Amino acid sequence: SRPLHSLLLAARFSQAAELVCSQNGDLESPQLVKDGDIMVGGLFSFHNNWKEREETYTEKPLPLQCTSLNFREFQLAQAMLFAIEEINNSSHLLPGVSLGYKIYDTCGFNARSVKVALALLNDYENVSAPSKKCGRPAQVQAIMGEASSSPSTAIATVIGPFFIPMISHFATCACLSDKSKYPSFLRTIPSDYYQSRALAQLVKHFGWTWVGAVRTNDDYGNSGMATFTETAQHLGICLEYSVSFFRTDPADKIQKIINTIKASTSKVIVAFLSQADMDVIIHEFSSHNLTGYQWVGTEAWIFDFQTAAGDRNHILDGAVGLSIPKAHVSGLQEFILNVEPLFSSNNDLFTEFWETLFSCEFKPSYSVEIKTRCTGQEDLTGVENTFTDMSLMPIFNNMYKGVYAVAHALHNILSCNQTCDGNAQLDPLMVKIYFKTKEGDEVYFNENGDPAAKYEIINWQRRDNGPVEFKVVGLYDASLPEDRQMDVQIESIVWAQNSLMMPVSVCSEKCPPGTQKVLQKGKPVCCYDCLHCAEGEISNSTDSVTCVRCPLESWSNENRDACIKKETEFLSYKEMMGSLLTAASLFGTCVTVAVAVIFVAYRNTPLVRANNSELSFLLLFSLKLCFLCSLTFIGQPSEWSCMLRHTAFGITFVLCISCVLGKTIVVLMAFKATLPGRNMMKWFGPTQQRVSVLGFTLIQVIICILWLSISPPFPSKNFEGFKDKIILECSLGSAVGFWAVLGYIGFLAILCFICAFLARKLPDNFNEAKFITFSMLIFCAVWITFIPAYVTYVSSPGKFSVAVEIFAILASSFGLLFCIFIPKCYVMLIKPEKNTKKNMMGKGALK
Repeated sequence: SRPLHSLLLAARFSQAAELVCSQNGDLESPQLVKDGDIMVGGLFSFHNNWKEREETYTEKPLPLQCTSLNFREFQLAQAMLFAIEEINNSSHLLPGVSLGYKIYDTCGFNARSVKVALALLNDYENVSAPSKKCGRPAQVQAIMGEASSSPSTAIATVIGPFFIPMISHFATCACLSDKSKYPSFLRTIPSDYYQSRALAQLVKHFGWTWVGAVRTNDDYGNSGMATFTETAQHLGICLEYSVSFFRTDPADKIQKIINTIKASTSKVIVAFLSQADMDVIIHEFSSHNLTGYQWVGTEAWIFDFQTAAGDRNHILDGAVGLSIPKAHVSGLQEFILNVEPLFSSNNDLFTEFWETLFSCEFKPSYSVEIKTRCTGQEDLTGVENTFTDMSLMPIFNNMYKGVYAVAHALHNILSCNQTCDGNAQLDPLMVKIYFKTKEGDEVYFNENGDPAAKYEIINWQRRDNGPVEFKVVGLYDASLPEDRQMDVQIESIVWAQNSLMMPVSVCSEKCPPGTQKVLQKGKPVCCYDCLHCAEGEISNSTDSVTCVRCPLESWSNENRDACIKKETEFLSYKEMMGSLLTAASLFGTCVTVAVAVIFVAYRNTPLVRANNSELSFLLLFSLKLCFLCSLTFIGQPSEWSCMLRHTAFGITFVLCISCVLGKTIVVLMAFKATLPGRNMMKWFGPTQQRVSVLGFTLIQVIICILWLSISPPFPSKNFEGFKDKIILECSLGSAVGFWAVLGYIGFLAILCFICAFLARKLPDNFNEAKFITFSMLIFCAVWITFIPAYVTYVSSPGKFSVAVEIFAILASSFGLLFCIFIPKCYVMLIKPEKNTKKNMMGKGALK
């Protein structure tokens, strides 16, 4: 069998035989008593209120005057008597041993509860003289009750040192599980430790994070709400307010609570209230016409038909909460409704009970309300009131199981088989009990004296203005794994104001993906603002507390809820700018080829021969390469294209400038050679021209080889220029190498410009020097403009910096092509009459 906690079923007492004890104060007589071999005590609040008196402290206070009969407690007393009668009639449990009982009315007053509990221990109600010995066994071996937690804690504190077990059927305060304070307390109802946690989980399950709380100002309410608050905080639930009261509080205090609720924004109220205090709240809400709140309740009132019947203004419609699972005890209902034995006890209490139950009176009174005379023969046929309502059968079953637990423990202590050992010494023992009731319910206690925690989830559903139906919409079982403890059929719930739509109670709406929660200053954590994530950051879950930065190669989408791969940017052939530059490059190449074809066709004409045809063809070839090298700058950068684009550009342009420089020097030499005594052309003939071009170009080749060997250009991804783009570019590798290539080109261009400038005053018909001067002017202007523009675009890299470089290449190439060759083509094609030796010599030519 499973390990079970035991009952303390006997009292240790000292042997002070010489001492005598006397009764001080008023005697307390039990309301119900029956002798037996072993006595069991019972404490019930047959009245749940009392008349307040102002004591003068100059004379002895009068006995407490109890008011307001509580039919529920009469039902519970009947359940106790039923269990005792079954046990006494059993041949298997405590054979030959009869159980007796003494039952007191506590009036719901803690001080009286302690007083009558001590009366059960000491049995001084019949003492008339100081003759009783103080040292003797307790008169009862166990006490059944109380229903409330506050009186239970008071009684358990007092009787704990005597090791008299107290078994409650309805006291749920988690504090009573502390065995160091309450060593002899046990109960047949789960601790509020489980109920409070279950309520918090239920609230969280419905998505309510902003709730109010009302509790009874006693051990039950305060302890239960403390556990609920602690659990709620762990689950991210905030309490907008948490107020407490007791049904006897003055009206102004209750009014403050109503004002607090009115001023609140939460639509859900968690009520840790006793049934009597719940009635007060219903009355106040009805008086102020407060409706539309979603109530969440505890087992103290959530399945109480008396509470439901008192809710005439439908304040609690749609309430949800936890209740003890439904139960059935065969024969118990019939026994409870058999009230004649109670009346036959000849106790004034049961006379009052009879008059209230049947709305009659035995003695005529002078009250305004006229009542029929009681005969004592009335029966409950047709009577409908709290006493005839059996909705609290689970609580009656708890009482039933408690009495049987005492009987089973006694059965073990007395070593009962066919008979019981009447001489057994009733010492304090720890007896582990485990048994099943006749209905199959398991009964056992854990190390804290608590049973297993199982609850039904109840929903108040009112049908067509009829009575409330307590519909079971779920279960909670604390013994299961945490993720399976709660099972709720939300679709079966009818909410406040008979709505089928679940109410929303939040301080702030959920933050959607793409935002993060930022707490509002001075408010609970459930109150926050939703701020959009910054660029490059995302949150892909609801109520995210932080935004997460996207990986380096990704960027946040427009909604900031997902990272998308960054767009890669480079100068592509497919886009408009790339297409135009490609077209310009190919156009320049075609024009260069066309010019070359014309020059080939007219190679024997004076104009071609006079302008150094060999250098002209080499210049046209280099120009064609200049136009074509610009294509290496277009398209996605790769390792070979990065190395090729700058080196090809540098070498082809040096070849081009070298040819122009050669042509310029030829012009100068040709002019100087016509002067008397000079023969300059022999120092700059065709061979020297080829060598000079080759030499100038070779220097650039050496610079490029060094650049590629030491730190060559390479493809790279630039993440800095744009937030949402990756710039695919060619890093220079060595900036010194790049500027050395560019600087060398510039040096040759300036040198060529100077030479051409010096030849600008040659005879009018010898025009090539002028054209070279003008072409070099354009070339230098383009590249001088290119440098600051390039530096500017490099600081914000992208395809435009590449386009600027291509534009400089094409512009300077077109400048050379058009300025040097187009005028000659014009003469050859349009003005062939000028393409003669005579015209080339001109009248001003020197011989």
